[in-house]
Amino acid sequence: MYATLIIGIFIVGYLCIVLEHNLKINKAPIALFMCVACWTCYYLGLDTFISGEVNPTEHAQASLLHHLSEACEILFFLMAAMTIVEIIDANGGFNFVRNKLLTSNKRKLLWRVAFITFFLSALLDNLTTSIVMVMVLRKLVTDSKERMIYASLIILAANAGGAFSPIGDVTTIMLWIRNLVSTEGILLSLFVPSIMSIIVPTFLLQYSLKGELTYDTSESTHKAEDMSQNFSEKERTAVFVVGLSGLVFVPVFKMLTGLPPYMGALLALSVLWTVTEIFFRRGRNKNTSSKYRVASILSRIDMTTILFFLGILMTVATLQEIGALSAFGTWLNDVASGNQYLITGIIGVASSIVDNVPLVAGCMGMYDPSMGGDFACDGIFWQLLAYCAGVGGSMLIIGSAAGVVVMGLERISFGWYLRTITGVAFLGYLAGLLAYYVQTLLF
Repeated sequence: MYATLIIGIFIVGYLCIVLEHNLKINKAPIALFMCVACWTCYYLGLDTFISGEVNPTEHAQASLLHHLSEACEILFFLMAAMTIVEIIDANGGFNFVRNKLLTSNKRKLLWRVAFITFFLSALLDNLTTSIVMVMVLRKLVTDSKERMIYASLIILAANAGGAFSPIGDVTTIMLWIRNLVSTEGILLSLFVPSIMSIIVPTFLLQYSLKGELTYDTSESTHKAEDMSQNFSEKERTAVFVVGLSGLVFVPVFKMLTGLPPYMGALLALSVLWTVTEIFFRRGRNKNTSSKYRVASILSRIDMTTILFFLGILMTVATLQEIGALSAFGTWLNDVASGNQYLITGIIGVASSIVDNVPLVAGCMGMYDPSMGGDFACDGIFWQLLAYCAGVGGSMLIIGSAAGVVVMGLERISFGWYLRTITGVAFLGYLAGLLAYYVQTLLF
C-alpha cells in the first residue's frame, strides 16, 4: 500500500511540475512537498520495505542521510558555480563575449553565436549561458523577428554544449558526481555528437537570414557603457578569465586530490572572491556601491532552483529505496531488448516535454553501475543519457530551463518555435546520435 502511495504522490507531483506554467505554482514547493510526503510514507511503511535482522528505523535514517549527502554534493557545487557566474556578470566580465561577437554579417553572427554559446555552456550552466547570450544579443540585433532566430539557436547551442561537459549542465553534473561518467570519458565520447547537433541546425537556419546588420558604434555609447562598470577593461577581463579558469580547474582538482567536485568549485569561488575584493580596494573602486560585491551577490542566487533540485533528488531517492526504479529499468531494458539507442532515444524525446532533472534522476536509480557492460562507468547507456537528455530538451521550447527562460525574455511563442525550430533541432538530435554510433564503430 505504501509503495503504491509513494509512486502515486510522485506521479501527481511530477504532473504538477510539468504543468507549472498552467497551474501558476512554482515547482519548488511542489518538489519539497513530494520529498516530505514520500519519505513520510516510507517511514510509516518501514516494516513493508525492510525485513530481517536489520533495525528498520536505523536503516531508514542511514539511507536518508546517505541520499541527503549525495544531493548536497550536487547542490553545493551548483551554488558555488552559480555564484561565480553572477560575480562575472555583475562586474562586466561578459563584455569580452560581446566584443568577440561583433560583426555586420548576419550569417557570420549566427555561426559566432552558435559556437560561443556552445563552448561557453560547457563551462557555465546552460541557463546562465542563455541569459548572458540573450542580453549580449540585444545589443547586436535590433529586429525582434530576426532576434528570435538567434535566440532559438542559443537554446540549441546551450543545451548541446552542456551535454559533452561534466560541468556544463545539471544532468551531466549529476551523472559525473555519481561517477557514472568520467571527465575524460564524456569529453571524448560526446564532443563530436554534441557539436554535430548544433552544426546541422545552424547550417539550415542561416538561409533564413540575409543582409547586413547596423550598429551604433559612436564613441559616446561605448564610453557610457564603460562608465556603468565598476572595473577597468583589464580588471573585467581578469574577472572573466579567473572565473572560467576556476570552473575548468574543477575536474582537474577532483582528479588530483580525489575530493568531491564541490570542493574544487568552492576553491574557485574563494579565489575569484579574493580577486574582486582586491580590485574593489583599489582607489578607483573603493567607493563603489556594495551591491556589486560578492557578499551582496550571494543574496541574488536562485534559491528556488536549489530547493527544487533538493526536493526532486530526495523524492527520487525514495523510489530507489522501495525498488521501483530498478524494477522499471529492468522492464524497459527487456522491452527494448537491451537496445540502448532506443531506450535513451525515447528518454531524449521525453525530455523535450518534461523536466530533464527528475527524468535523469529517475534513470540514475534504474540501473546499478556494478552490473557492468553498458551500465558501467562511461558505459553506452550513461553517455547516451547525458547526450539525449541534454540535446533532446531543445526540440520543444518548454523542454529545458534554457528554452523556458529565452521564451520569456524574447517572447517566443510555443507555436512559432514548433513550426520554425523543432524540425531542425530534431535533425540535429539525430545527427548527433548517428555521429555517436559511427564513433563507437570506429573506435
